[in-house]
Amino acid sequence: MHSVTLYHTEWCPECVLVRSLLDELEIEYKSVTVPTVRPFRKQVFEISGQYYVPVLVDGDTVLTETSDILDHLDALASTASEATPEEQEPVEDPVHENLP
Repeated sequence: MHSVTLYHTEWCPECVLVRSLLDELEIEYKSVTVPTVRPFRKQVFEISGQYYVPVLVDGDTVLTETSDILDHLDALASTASEATPEEQEPVEDPVHENLP
């Protein structure tokens, strides 16, 4: 399981795009809303060396470009969908459940 954190503002269109993809792909993430004024985004600067959002942190990976974030999320979802059968949750089959 990945530990994904998204630093964003509520008004940022690129942030909305990233949050939408996270939700669409059903990737769990920690949402950190940062101040609107860039110089007050000290937490973002400490993590990424710059003040712009969105910033996605996935383990040791820090991404600051929206296109890189979207590509990373697609790859993350693709990897999750390729999980081995042992890693996938069992699916109930009510049609064949009562067969001898």
